[in-house]
Amino acid sequence: MPSDAVIERPGVDRGVFAVKWGASIIQIMGYTATGFGWTPWNLYLFLIGVLGWFAVGVLWNDRALMLVHLVALGAMIAGMASGSPS
Repeated sequence: MPSDAVIERPGVDRGVFAVKWGASIIQIMGYTATGFGWTPWNLYLFLIGVLGWFAVGVLWNDRALMLVHLVALGAMIAGMASGSPS
């Protein structure tokens, strides 16, 4: 019978906290860069933010979070590889 006890992992929890907030701030910076037309910096910031949130999904074992950010990463890489018309 599985235990209902919650095992505290203070070091891991603190690390996840730092990664999720860092990734969130970097993604907000990506939105800001997009608003000001600072390309390709906006894409670089979004890539870092998406990778950070994917890592949070892995650490939390949250498949939905991993899927959303894996799809976003794939879309971004495909778009960057195809180039944009000038």
